[in-house]
Amino acid sequence: MVGAEGGACRTALAIGPWYWVPMDLFSLAHRLATPFRFTPDEAQDQLPIGAHGAIGDGHSCALVRADGAIDWLCLPRFDSPSVFAEILDSERGGVTAIRPAQRPFESLQQYEPDTNVLWTEFRVAGQGLVRVTDLMPWQDDPRASIHEVHRRVECLEGEVELDVIFDPRFDYGAEAAVIDRSEHGLLARGQGGKRLAAVLSGASRWTEREAGGLQTRLRLKEGQRRWLVLSWDAPRAEPIGAYRPDEQLRSTRRQWREWTRRIRYDGPRRDAVIRSALCLKMLIYAPTGAMVAAPTTSLPEWVGGQRNWDYRYTWTRDTAMAIRAANRIGCRTEARDFFHFVRDNMDVRHGLEVMYAIDGSDVPNERCLDQLAGYRGSGPVRIGNGARDQLQLDTAGALLDAAYLYEQFGGSLTLRAWRRLRDQVELVRKHWQEPDDGIWEPRGRRRHNVHSKLMSWVAFHRGAQLAARFGDHALQSQWSETAALVRAEILERGLDPKGRHFVNAYGDSTADAALLLIPIHELLPADHRLVQQTVDQVVAELSDGPFLHRYRIDDGVGGAEGAFVLCGFWLAEALTMAGHLDQAREVFEAHVDSANHLSLLAEELDPSSGELLGNFPQAFSHLGLINAAQRIDDALRLRDQVSS
Repeated sequence: MVGAEGGACRTALAIGPWYWVPMDLFSLAHRLATPFRFTPDEAQDQLPIGAHGAIGDGHSCALVRADGAIDWLCLPRFDSPSVFAEILDSERGGVTAIRPAQRPFESLQQYEPDTNVLWTEFRVAGQGLVRVTDLMPWQDDPRASIHEVHRRVECLEGEVELDVIFDPRFDYGAEAAVIDRSEHGLLARGQGGKRLAAVLSGASRWTEREAGGLQTRLRLKEGQRRWLVLSWDAPRAEPIGAYRPDEQLRSTRRQWREWTRRIRYDGPRRDAVIRSALCLKMLIYAPTGAMVAAPTTSLPEWVGGQRNWDYRYTWTRDTAMAIRAANRIGCRTEARDFFHFVRDNMDVRHGLEVMYAIDGSDVPNERCLDQLAGYRGSGPVRIGNGARDQLQLDTAGALLDAAYLYEQFGGSLTLRAWRRLRDQVELVRKHWQEPDDGIWEPRGRRRHNVHSKLMSWVAFHRGAQLAARFGDHALQSQWSETAALVRAEILERGLDPKGRHFVNAYGDSTADAALLLIPIHELLPADHRLVQQTVDQVVAELSDGPFLHRYRIDDGVGGAEGAFVLCGFWLAEALTMAGHLDQAREVFEAHVDSANHLSLLAEELDPSSGELLGNFPQAFSHLGLINAAQRIDDALRLRDQVSS
């Protein structure tokens, strides 16, 4: 199989138009894209992580593989047990699919413009062309979700045979479903009242599959179409008309396009910024405004390794970064909701957690699932996250920075919110001199991480600025003095033995990509000697081509990992701020082009092959793209003003 995994790979393999659809919705780039090719002897479970699109409804996301299979879906929420998890185990995970019955065939995927409605098109050798349109009905209303997947398949040319598969496995594959047949469709039942209906329009004869579940075969001629609707928590399978699929498709398209029109960005790579914004919106749990780090668990940071984590929760640090990104492109409602989520949960708990479940409750204890083998054998599969109990002293700084930006972009903090923020700064004042686990959540010993000290400085610096707004000048003065002490300590103890550049941790001599945030958070200006030498050191130690690893130390986990996409966008920002705009744009473009065929990014990538690694799609990566794009655009505008 040849896939569009990385940008360089796509360019090298481009072969020109392989078909022409007499409709104007596909862009020229789509018609010129490299198709995925599926041969008779190929195993689906070997498809790369990047060979997927994602659809969502503000409560959960489904991954749609390039061969027409949905191999990851948790219902009814992002953090619910999976219903389909074939991506983590081809035998026990469960899957639903609409795909050509014969091979070879070629596949292309594309989002409808300005939406999260996904097309997958199949060119079947000797037969014709079909398109599957996938969506989860969405209304941008936290009360409107119906927890359904709608799949329309239509024949555009010729006559094509397709297999439709329905094989749900509840509770992360631990529970085989009992499937009842009725006049209108299928109803899968599990323990505890779990139910999932499958309704296929038109006459169908479902038969048992040797691998499990049921399947039926369709033969479609040009102009014919069928609908498959999956409905969660349904008491029974209803007639297809009851699900109103055509209306849901039109409404979902319209709602996504109306939302996209609010985005205010017209700089470089607007296409990627818009897709990143759409992806991030899809990762927001609508009832609370919380954003999951990713909708998946245990996709490996290196194939065959054990760096497999559950990211279906919301990190305070990510939320702060999301507030910055959302405000800068005009998504003020989302920025407000992000801030309110953390504010409200901090208020309930009288404290601040590293991460939260999407409803504000505790993140579950981390445990391993023995029944799933893991993506391409990369075990263990984990749910819950043990990093919830870590001490990460950078978290409060991220929150205070978010609160300050919230006010800068037109929000207004209440006195109650200020009191809670004030308490957080005071907690940092008591603990900032302690070692902590740090931003990267290692499983080893605690250290005096320079990034954590930086963010402690941010907490005091932003706290003092907010104290002035609330008329607390005594606190403003005290925190300003403490900020100066933290800064002085960083400049004294946070450097390498020769005082040339900042280091990972006190007493260390190695670099850390998080040091790129020093100019971004304005501890020192970007053209300062120490900042420039730190950027040079980060590149010298951690780069692999245009990409960056996070660090090169033993973090207590073991095994290799890929380059970290977010760090590359930080590098683009730091270079831009230092005036190295051409270099910044090269780094930025390389990372944008590392996305998959749908412009979706994972957490990491293999620099040698371009293969995407880690949980997917990853909020951190798309947030970094937006912030770097905006930084570069600001610099270009300033340059144009000076030269005009």
